[in-house]
Amino acid sequence: MPSPAETRAKIIRLLPTTVANREGWATDLQTAFTAQKLEPTTENLCAVLAVVEQESTFQVDPPVPGLGKIARQEIDRRAAQLHIPGFVVNAALRISSPNGKTYSERLRTARTERELSVIFDDLIGMVPLGRQLFGSFNPVRTGGPMQVSIAFAEENARDYPYTVKDSIRREVFTRRGGLYFGTAHLLGYPANYPKALYRFADFNAGWYASRNAAFQAAVSRATGISLALDGDLIIHGSLAVGSTERAVRTLGARLDMSETDIRRALERGDRLDFEETELYARVFELAERGGRKLPRAVLPGITLESPKITRKLTTAWFAKRVDTRYQRCLARGRS
Repeated sequence: MPSPAETRAKIIRLLPTTVANREGWATDLQTAFTAQKLEPTTENLCAVLAVVEQESTFQVDPPVPGLGKIARQEIDRRAAQLHIPGFVVNAALRISSPNGKTYSERLRTARTERELSVIFDDLIGMVPLGRQLFGSFNPVRTGGPMQVSIAFAEENARDYPYTVKDSIRREVFTRRGGLYFGTAHLLGYPANYPKALYRFADFNAGWYASRNAAFQAAVSRATGISLALDGDLIIHGSLAVGSTERAVRTLGARLDMSETDIRRALERGDRLDFEETELYARVFELAERGGRKLPRAVLPGITLESPKITRKLTTAWFAKRVDTRYQRCLARGRS
């Protein structure tokens, strides 16, 4: 294992030449790898750097066009759900906030998700109707240089190596926090993928989405039932039966598995050992009879949806864009 100084020097060599404060990026990324006991190979480091470049072009808190308008639309949407009249919302937002500006002014001029998150924290705690409108809900769900999920960060903060001044939410918007939790989301789970491309898709769609999408393709081949290759094998948090589970159930007799057995196996879809289940092996066996061998990973067919996205984008588009940056990073490592 290389020393921390050697790892930092390696990261500096791998960074695009246009990146400012290279030492700062290198220090925080090296700390993330050390704290998570990840091997700082060129491939692993380039995978993280490629995602950072795609998500933020190495801006710690990247600006989002039209963010103030997006925020106001979210407030109005939630107010309408609660049947709160618009004039009441407008009056609340005209109240002066802790920095002297009204909440309406701050929302109108917000440029980054960190700024917006702070505004909503203030709204929830300070403005009449704030609790009623939002409770503890802050609509900013991702942030920082890797646009990592704040919920993921909060669930995986036990070994966070820094002193937390305010909250894990606030840490996500820093370089050190964004790199730590983004690295954990990208590399912090085992996967049998032949290419980094599929990890990049998982970063966008969820752990094992690429593996699960390949399983869904095998189910479609075996049953003749068309399925969305979205990587979702069950409806999480519900006992309802989704389209993939319903399709697999039609194979029950051929698989010699009960509906309970099928459900139990599908519930392991967010773990590596789903690949060790009888269901996984038998579905591929059925799908491949008399035909070619099917891939064990495919890019999920998911259209990205977010108020920040103004054109039609997909998980496959994201993964391929990151992979292009990854290949350029690898080339810098070889030169």
